[in-house]
Order: sequence, then C-alpha cells, then structure tokens
Amino acid sequence: MCNFAVKEKYTMNIYETFDKLRYHHENEVVEFKKAENNFDFDDLGKYFSALSNEANLRDKGFAWLVFGVHDKSREILGTSYKNGMKSLQKLKYDLSQHTTDGNTFRDIFELEVEGKRVLMLQIPAAPRGIPMAWQGHFYARRGESLCALDMSKYEEIRRQTVNEDWSKQIVEGATIADLDEEAIKKAREGYKEHYPKQKADVDGWSDEVFLNKAKITIDGKITNTAILLLGKPESLHYINHIGEIVWRLADKDNVGQVFTIPFLLTTTEVMHKIRNYPFKLFPKNSFLPGEGMKYDSEVILEALHNCIAHQNYAEDARIIVIERENELEFRNSGGFYDGTYEDYITGERIPNKYRNKFLAQAMANIKMIDTEGFGIHKMFVSQKDRWLPMPDYDKSDGNTVVLTLPGNVIDENYSLLLLENSDIDLTTAVLLDKVQKGKPISDEAIKMLRKEKLIEGRKPHLYVSKQIAGVTDQKVEYSKHKGLADKKCEVLLLDSLKDHNSLTKQEIVNLLWDVLSDQLDDKQKMNKIDNILRKIREDGKIVNETVGNKSVWSLVKE
Repeated sequence: MCNFAVKEKYTMNIYETFDKLRYHHENEVVEFKKAENNFDFDDLGKYFSALSNEANLRDKGFAWLVFGVHDKSREILGTSYKNGMKSLQKLKYDLSQHTTDGNTFRDIFELEVEGKRVLMLQIPAAPRGIPMAWQGHFYARRGESLCALDMSKYEEIRRQTVNEDWSKQIVEGATIADLDEEAIKKAREGYKEHYPKQKADVDGWSDEVFLNKAKITIDGKITNTAILLLGKPESLHYINHIGEIVWRLADKDNVGQVFTIPFLLTTTEVMHKIRNYPFKLFPKNSFLPGEGMKYDSEVILEALHNCIAHQNYAEDARIIVIERENELEFRNSGGFYDGTYEDYITGERIPNKYRNKFLAQAMANIKMIDTEGFGIHKMFVSQKDRWLPMPDYDKSDGNTVVLTLPGNVIDENYSLLLLENSDIDLTTAVLLDKVQKGKPISDEAIKMLRKEKLIEGRKPHLYVSKQIAGVTDQKVEYSKHKGLADKKCEVLLLDSLKDHNSLTKQEIVNLLWDVLSDQLDDKQKMNKIDNILRKIREDGKIVNETVGNKSVWSLVKE
C-alpha cells in the first residue's frame, strides 16, 4: 500500500519507522492526528511550518505528521483523508503554493496497520538560515501545541550559515608550541596506519608539514580542531568551548573525574577508568564455556571518538560518560545530523554530511574514526560477536545523542542463541535484541522470526525461543532461563493494570506465578514478585493502598 518501493531490510522498512514513531516519538518533531475523514488545510500548513522549523533546530533531517492515529492513546483509527495517489500529489502541490521557497512534503506514505489506512507525511527540515513560513507566518511547537515561532528561535535559524564549521576556524594567537608533543607523536602513528603507503615519508616531515598534511592545521595556522585533539591543557583558553569529558561511576560512592584536552590522549585515559571484567557463558553443546569481556575496548574508544566528532560545539557542552554496574552511557550534545543510527547498523549507508566536517576528516586521517559510516556498524557487530545485547540510542532526543552500551546478559536464550549459531546475520540479531528488551517490532519481522523458530509468545509478549538441547545431555553450570525475564514480567503486569485498572496482591501473584522460572521454589517466586513490585513502584509507575485487608495495586495517574 506504500507509494514507494520499501527495501526489505528492517532498517529501511517504513513500518518499522511507524512503530518507532508510535512508541518512542519526540513531541516536537512528530505529530499524530485522528483526521479520520478530513483535516483543515490551513492547520495542515501551520503544522508543516512548525514541524519543519523544529526539525531544523534539532538537527533532524525531517519531521512527521501522521494521520489516522489517536494523538494520546496511539490507537489506530484509520483515515480516509486524500485517498488515492492523485489526491496526494495534488496536496503536495497545493501546499507548495503557500510555503517558503515552495517547499512541500518530501514523501507521503500510505500504510495498512491493523487493517486500517494510516498516512505518514514526511516534512523536510527548514533550510539552514531560512525559517519555514506558512502563508507568510512562522510557526513552532510548544510541547504538543502550535504557537508562533518566537524571536529567539527565529534568530537561531537565521544565524545559521550553510558553510559554517566551528572546527575549521583559525585560533588567533595560538602556535604549534600550544600543542602536546606526545599527542602529535601519536597522531603521526595514526596517520601512518591510515596511509601506509606514505609511512616512509611521514617520519621525514616536520611537525608543521605533518599537521598540514593531516588537515589538522591550515597553512600552519592552528585550528579549533588542533586544540581539541592535540592541544596542551593550558591552551584550552584559546577556544570558545569547555573541552571536557566527564566520567562518573554511578555506584554507592558516586565517584568521577574530569578529563580535558588533548582528546587524542585523554580518550584512552577515560577508557582505562572503566571497569572491564570477563564473563562466561555456558553453551548446551560444549563442556567449554564461551568467554568474553564486558566491553570491547575498541568499541569504548569508537563511542568516545564519535562523541567528539559529532558534538554540537555551539552548545559549549561536556561529553558525559556514565558507568553503571552493567552498562555504559555516552552523551554528547546535538542530535543525529544525517539520518538515524538505524540507517548505519548494516554498514551500507555512507554519511552525506558532517556537523564538524574539518574535525571529522582530521580524526579520520589520524585513525580515530572512519568517515564511511562503519562506526555504528562495528559497535553492533562487536556486541553480536560477544553474545551481548545491542547498543541502543533510546534516550536520545533532538538535542542530545545518548548511546547505551550493555555489558551483561539480559536474556540467556538470546546470548546462547548467538553463541551457538554464529551464522545468524546482524539484522536478525538486532530484531532478536528488540524482542529481549520488550521493544516493538513489525508484523513482518515477527513472521520472519517465528518462521525461523527464533521467537515464541504472542504480540506484544514475545520472547526469544529456548533452543533445542545440543548433542550432549550434560548439565550446565548456570540456571537456564525458562520463565519470562524480570523486564517482561514488568511489561505483563503493567499491561494487565492498564486492562483492569487495579489488581490485588493475590491477583498479581496468580498472574506472574506460572511465567516465572520453574527452577525457583515457592519462597523464591514470592520474593521475585515482591522485588518486581518494589522496582516498578520506585520507578514511579505504580502505587498500592490497603483496601480492607487486601493490598491493591494500580497505575500512577498521569
């Protein structure tokens, strides 16, 4: 039913995009409307202007206006608005007559969801430096409401220039003496790795020649890039940026440390602060365990270097690394600049542009990053090859990219499946990862995974299948997952509370009892249920009260 040829891979599937918008949307760049039969044309133009401007301000390539979905409940209602290709093409033309520079929808997609027609209108971001108008007026979002584009946002867009690149700017007064000798030495080694044919020549170059060749300086002049990557800590005052990476250990002691330039050296120091321990996984068909480390050192550096390369330096913000018991979190200011992270998982997409073009090229030249779009792909492959959950960017928004890197097994069935079946492709592994995390996947993906006997359960309560025992009947040294994992029990309980408004403690016990592992005794099951209730309550999602002699649980009202 789509009006374009949808690629088979899940990363390019418009149904996957729809599911993501439906369940994990950003208010300022996504709007849902019922529009069951019609929608006011003037309101459509206002939303086009507002969403286009917000996408620009959040470094998004586009925004979405979705018809046929309830804006609060996300219930699929269906829409008959502009039914047919001819009507939709005319809509695009009519809209272009009243917008800045004749802009209109980039694409319009017709989907069939739950047997009903849904319309997805893809809105391009306002061009850099040019706010998007509708009939001569500029609009924006305030929460979920339309409003006039205020002067600060208007000026923020107007100040943009197409060729602006902070990282390329010359630092007045700085000289090569402000750069760290050890950092320059390491940069040379990275350059020789990147350009092995020039290896013999590099050692003969002066520092001045090398820095020009590596495109870190420009005609011998020090750039913001040179200070960030190679500058002595005391040279930080030259640039208009805080220039810091903060590492924090989120445990009972809550310790932390601030690192500054030169980033080429200090990213390795940050990596060494992170606790990295081995773990074992026991396959069913082998007496020998699979062994690995919680984190891949190369992935940690890749994540840090990506933060540096893609940071929005106009924000003057720190790069944040938070180490929790079983995960790492990396934060940098600025949304995704060219597409979404999902576009780069398979390693097929090449970025068309960079926020900091000069910086990115310099980092590529000294082997800190690549510019072919393989960075995210390599992180996903590394997690797959080490049987661990995939990285995710669920906490990201239009202003901040947040990468979460798991360092532990969530669902043993998932990890064992990857350990025992090395031929599972990356796309399938990513889909299975979504299942183990309780994230939605498309109906097409469910059918594919079910056909391969990789998942069980009923939507939305899917789980990774337990694999058939291997060639031996040996006892393994870990407690196998049989029931639902804690996270899936939480989802099951929350869904049941949505359906029934409230449940007694005994009703909750009856709900969860049979889905918990049969290797738990009765006391352990009760403790497990109590722990699940305690966690969800501490997360602020549920409350309980005593009614008569019964403990009654319900959802926290929004």
